Amino acid sequence: MLCAALGVVALLGLAGSWVPPAAADGCAAPHDAVSRMLQRLEGSAGVDEPPDPSVLLALNLAGAADSSSCKLLLQQLKEAAVERAPKDMTSGELALYTLAFLSSCQSPRQVQALGHTVDLLRLLQEKTDKEVAYLEVEDTPQTTFYQVSLDVLALCLEGTGSYEVAAVILAKEVLSPQSGLSVDTRAVAALALTCAYGQAAAAGLSEVRDLLRDAVTEVANTFLDEQEQGNGLIGNIYSMGLALQALTATAAFYAPREWDCAQAFSVVLQHQFQQPVAIAQVLPALLGRTYLDAAGLDCAAAAAAATTATAAATAATSTTRSPARGRTARADRGSSRTNEAPNPPLAASLITVYYSVVNELRGAHFNYTTRVQVPAGSVLLAVLRAAQEQDPARFSFQTEATSWGAMVVSIHGLAASAADKTYWRLLSGKDALDQGVDAYEPRDGEHIQAVFSTY
Repeated sequence: MLCAALGVVALLGLAGSWVPPAAADGCAAPHDAVSRMLQRLEGSAGVDEPPDPSVLLALNLAGAADSSSCKLLLQQLKEAAVERAPKDMTSGELALYTLAFLSSCQSPRQVQALGHTVDLLRLLQEKTDKEVAYLEVEDTPQTTFYQVSLDVLALCLEGTGSYEVAAVILAKEVLSPQSGLSVDTRAVAALALTCAYGQAAAAGLSEVRDLLRDAVTEVANTFLDEQEQGNGLIGNIYSMGLALQALTATAAFYAPREWDCAQAFSVVLQHQFQQPVAIAQVLPALLGRTYLDAAGLDCAAAAAAATTATAAATAATSTTRSPARGRTARADRGSSRTNEAPNPPLAASLITVYYSVVNELRGAHFNYTTRVQVPAGSVLLAVLRAAQEQDPARFSFQTEATSWGAMVVSIHGLAASAADKTYWRLLSGKDALDQGVDAYEPRDGEHIQAVFSTY
């Protein structure tokens, strides 16, 4: 776990000189918690996982120095960029890759790998322009406002290109009482509009500046209200990472109110995050960093620190090297598959779960319900598999591997579609699940619904 070891060394080295933003004063994450998160991220950065730009971005923001594992992740991302960016990357993906490369002191304008070069910023600008044109006509984005927020953030931080119109549209959407934006979307929007606010203020665009200020202030104050009402929780546990980043970055917008960051940190640290993408959103905030810092890292200082940290970590691990980690087979990203649920203990007691699949949105409507029994402690994926085995004509399903884990993309032959903005929404009763099918553990007697929905 060299990358994790380097990260801890780097963090300890930074402790004496680096000061978190004022909003996070007095809120320091325990070193053991940070170390565990760094180790989990480093473990996801090898050959066994699809490369995830948010992981590299988080490692860089956490002060983790260079290592063979981190170099491998950077190279994997470069190869993925030259292969996929000109073909099928969404604007949000292009934006995340841009942020990851900026935080690695790499130019997103000239990403080189496999004998090819790709200009991510040009592609991102083209996608953003198409989003704006579509928004101006349809009053809704081609993708989502989450992706538009990432687009504005990446273009603004890079300092070139045009994002002002997108920022204004985004700010108006944030301020609209009918917007219904999720916590994640509002958090990234607040980061993006904070960057755009700084640029507008510097350019003397007072009307735009005031609009952006109002939007950021609205998000920040709403998050503070939600935290107070939720005993530290903003949205659900998986939206906390981005929400904490937003509150870290927007202290000037909610002053003179104070943020009880200790309460929010306590809620986060009580949860054992396993998914790398969740850790990648939480870790920077626990260290007083945000995605806004991606383009402001001191590359020269980081290189010097890496040399020192590498020597220290090598000396510390020279006599305690771990055996090489075995490789495991994985499905290609984007392929549909029926995942195997973890095998529960042989003596586990059985629970009964009711499961419904509902489509009242497209084509021939249907509403089917069944009752299955699975061992206690099983994840929801086991329920779906049991229902499929019981009645494959009604309860067949497919999943896709994503950075958040398995995602249900088709049930009863009805597939979700980004073009139609449809997806399968999973509910317990009337409440949306805050975990995926390979993480959520149903209770005895619980009623799970999969409802074909739109966003």
